[in-house]
Amino acid sequence: MPVTPTYPGVYVEEISSGVRTITGVATSIAAFVDYFKRGPMNRAVQLFNWGDFGREFGGLDAKSEASYAMQQFFLNGGGEAWAVRVASGTPAKATALIAATAGGVSAALTVTAISEGEWGRNLRAAVDAFGTKAGEFNLTISEFAVVGGASSLINQEVFRNLAIDKTKSNSAETVVNDLDSGSKLVRVTAAGALPPLINGTQSGDLATFPALTTVSPQVDVTIGSEGPFTAKFSSKPATLAAARAILEAAIRAAAPDKPAFSGATVAILNNTLLVQAGPGDPSARVTFAANAGDATSAGELKLTTATANVQAYKLGLTAAVASTAQLAGAAGSDGALPDATALIGDPTAKTGLFALADVDLFNILCIPRTAIVSGDNALNSDAAIAATQAATVISTATQYCAQRRAFFVVDAPNNVSSVTGIRDWLNTNATLRNKNAALYFPRVKIGDPLNDFRLRAVGASGTVAGLYARTDSARGVWKAPAGTEASLVSVQGLDYRLTDPENGALNPLAINCLRNFPVYGNVAWGARTLDGADQQASEWKYVPVRRLALFLEESLYRGLKWVVFEPNDEPLWAQIRLNAGAFMHNLFRQGAFQGATPREAYFVKCDKETTTQNDRNLGIVNILVGFAPLKPAEFVIIKLQQMAGQIEA
Repeated sequence: MPVTPTYPGVYVEEISSGVRTITGVATSIAAFVDYFKRGPMNRAVQLFNWGDFGREFGGLDAKSEASYAMQQFFLNGGGEAWAVRVASGTPAKATALIAATAGGVSAALTVTAISEGEWGRNLRAAVDAFGTKAGEFNLTISEFAVVGGASSLINQEVFRNLAIDKTKSNSAETVVNDLDSGSKLVRVTAAGALPPLINGTQSGDLATFPALTTVSPQVDVTIGSEGPFTAKFSSKPATLAAARAILEAAIRAAAPDKPAFSGATVAILNNTLLVQAGPGDPSARVTFAANAGDATSAGELKLTTATANVQAYKLGLTAAVASTAQLAGAAGSDGALPDATALIGDPTAKTGLFALADVDLFNILCIPRTAIVSGDNALNSDAAIAATQAATVISTATQYCAQRRAFFVVDAPNNVSSVTGIRDWLNTNATLRNKNAALYFPRVKIGDPLNDFRLRAVGASGTVAGLYARTDSARGVWKAPAGTEASLVSVQGLDYRLTDPENGALNPLAINCLRNFPVYGNVAWGARTLDGADQQASEWKYVPVRRLALFLEESLYRGLKWVVFEPNDEPLWAQIRLNAGAFMHNLFRQGAFQGATPREAYFVKCDKETTTQNDRNLGIVNILVGFAPLKPAEFVIIKLQQMAGQIEA
């Protein structure tokens, strides 16, 4: 504020320089929309590497085209992506309902997988009370997966000292469902006053340890459908601690060839013996009975009256386990592979493609499923959508990219593997031509880890998006993502090997070719937009020119928002020229434009000629920014001439 002098002296007043630096936006943030085997539905999730994708969406899936595209994106240089999971049908979350007592009919705790899908059936919830106060419990969530033909633990979360009472700070719902520190696997709902029943078989209270009648005790043990087997004690225990060790050894020795017995454990919990079976069926129960040769020991150790419960609560069980606390839950469902309706979604509900509305910025869009339009590819025969649906998705996606100042990478259809085929396909779908899209042919072949690394043909969009990112980082968005430097990382082959004449037939039609050359390997050998056919004579013929323009538009759009509601006169116009000019000059120095001088490379005009008095009356300020784009040297012509005795004059 201006200083108002009131006393003799020196006053200091700061005056704005008018500098408001415009920062260039990122140019290679990719977005993928498709089916994934796990993760939130119809919500964009930010990813920074392949590990993030595995944790959020489950990694590669043979039914998910975009999972392979995402892997290729990061392998080829991508550094940031957004993924949207969609599906048709009725995807559902797996749940487990847990009662407070064995044989109970109402759930004290409902455990639900955090996202829809069959993956939730691999989750188990274990309840114990070690180290807790009365009425509290510990909850362990474990995720299993088949690794090397065996079920292996791949993820585990432990939440201690939970309460059922929702009013307490340590309530299960508050702790487990916390968005920051809570579970990344499940959500829980508590009901009633009693905690869920602990897992395993718990004896009666042995605070006063009994003097066993039998000198050599033994009991019969049944685990699930295995047994009964006789567990012979090595000696007569005199204390609870001794009984724990002796009983555990006896159970393991009763059937050493059966994992449920050989891996069994016995622990002491609040003056009781808690028996857990070894790895295997989480729904199995450990039950005891008096042995024919020892009628007293099982009863004296309060094992015949023990509370026998399942070893862990398994999500996705649709039938209750009799006489336990595992009630009937809901099976998880992936739903069906997405059709055009699911891929496009609803802009009002922000589903499908329009879930990206909540994403602040993305520059490249890939929807690989639009390329699966027939059953010719055996790996994806169940994933095909109608060609008309695919065209509708591509058209909608391209229009959405225009709204968001993004670029759409179109995949060649999986049933097209010839020059004639791709040319006819584009002729049939000529309405898909757009300055904000590019088509790449042929499809690429990559090793499939889910199929013994046999080659799998996939769309090139993920690979090309990663190439865009790598080129942007190394050379700038104004460099064409093509040429001998534009190698296709982790691509073992191409679906069709093009020759120079065939390339020459496709390039004028704006079909970007992927080629294989000796020494250089597989590279991108085209950089035209779908608006770049020779006959169209478009000013947006080349991918780098269009992407540079989108970069400038988005950067200036964000960097000049401060102008809104400022006094619309020469001081404002001068500030606009200063800041926009500084931004453009910085790009000129980086080599983004053609021309030897700034005057030849760009201009920024904002004055009374661009903004008339009528514009000012309407509250409008017009800013004109021009740039001279660098266009790729698409054709290199070498002329040779013999010297026939010429001499200098």
